[in-house]
Amino acid sequence: MKLPVVALVGRPNVGKSTLFNKIVGKKISITEDIPGVTRDRIYQEAVYNKKRFYLIDTGGIDTTKMDFNNEIKMQAEIAINEADIVVFIVDGKEGITANDLIVRDILRKTEKKVIVAINKIDVKSAQDNIYDFYELGFDTFIPISSIHNTGFVELMDAITMNFKEHEEQEDTRVKFSIIGRPNVGKSSLTNALLNEDRVVVSDIAGTTRDSIDSVLKYNNEEFIVIDTAGMRKKGKVFESIEKYSLFRSLKSIDRSDICLVVINAEEGITEHDKHIAGYAIERGKGLIFVVNKWDTVKDTTIQEFEKLVRAEFQFATYAPVVFLSALTKKRIHTLMPEIIKVKENINREIKTSILNEVIQDAYQLNLPPSYKGKRLKIYYCNQTGTKPPKFTFRTNNKGLVHFSYERYLENKIRENFNFEGTPIVLQFKNRNGDEE
Repeated sequence: MKLPVVALVGRPNVGKSTLFNKIVGKKISITEDIPGVTRDRIYQEAVYNKKRFYLIDTGGIDTTKMDFNNEIKMQAEIAINEADIVVFIVDGKEGITANDLIVRDILRKTEKKVIVAINKIDVKSAQDNIYDFYELGFDTFIPISSIHNTGFVELMDAITMNFKEHEEQEDTRVKFSIIGRPNVGKSSLTNALLNEDRVVVSDIAGTTRDSIDSVLKYNNEEFIVIDTAGMRKKGKVFESIEKYSLFRSLKSIDRSDICLVVINAEEGITEHDKHIAGYAIERGKGLIFVVNKWDTVKDTTIQEFEKLVRAEFQFATYAPVVFLSALTKKRIHTLMPEIIKVKENINREIKTSILNEVIQDAYQLNLPPSYKGKRLKIYYCNQTGTKPPKFTFRTNNKGLVHFSYERYLENKIRENFNFEGTPIVLQFKNRNGDEE
């Protein structure tokens, strides 16, 4: 079932970010270990009254910026190509501005449903401006205050009016997406996999606007390949802004069990490659780096390039690296075995008794440092989830867990059990509940 997409648009400082955070139910924070992902976050899945949908914050449209034309086109691309419903946020306190009229003209050219949210209505002067916004010419106007919750229920009811309650249909087949920045060879890799002699292919309808799912049969097992290569067919302006090419991969990443991050061997590794890999890790997905166009590299060995990958992706040293050429199919046979390996690892379950032996040995080998006369004690640990594997530690005081010791424990788990290709999550709780 395809989830609807809702875009928030408007000029700067009208309250889009506040409304975005309120709808998704949390503030989107910066994660230091994973470069750039959450700082650039413009997209999140949200739920209202059991109705799930994707929410996009498109950033502010401002005619005073030097890059005005590109900015306008970029925001319009998002509203037109991604959204089913557009929420046009205006500032009730300031009234209609020239920037509001620019946004209106863009949205009038679309066939999407537009809801005008008149924000900051809690300010007295805004009450006098409400009816002025009707000249924008849309059908639905809802006064709101993002800070004081005024009109929030009415707005969400209007947004989700025709959305259906989402029921998951369990599909046990492993899904892997082929992701990466433009021009790294995602489409060629998809075709190379699906055109193998031993592969049986049948296309099925994609669940997002930008991807087409295919069934790949390998060694009598079916996999779902989520092809994001079609994302490039949306205009040069859109493609030139890497931040928004990242957005188009996000929905596919969320639907995946494993992500293949494709890197162009000719161009090397970029910051955008790190952003994409970081988001996949943040979402708990299995990860494989695929260095494509390897046949064009003459003066670097696989060992040297892999060392570079490890240095650039220090937050994902557990991910396998595959070298191939999608165009010539050289070394293409090395990819599926890695996918199968990672599939097994994201689902791996460790017996509690064996796990605790490893953890207690690690604890005794390297006691955590004491803090104000107190030392962390680990009473026991058990695995509480898969995809990705999750481990819960019962302690005397979870506040005594230092990030460096958490990393130490993760390394010990990885040393003793095969979790190649998958992030693992460590959670710490107090033995008698979660309170100190």
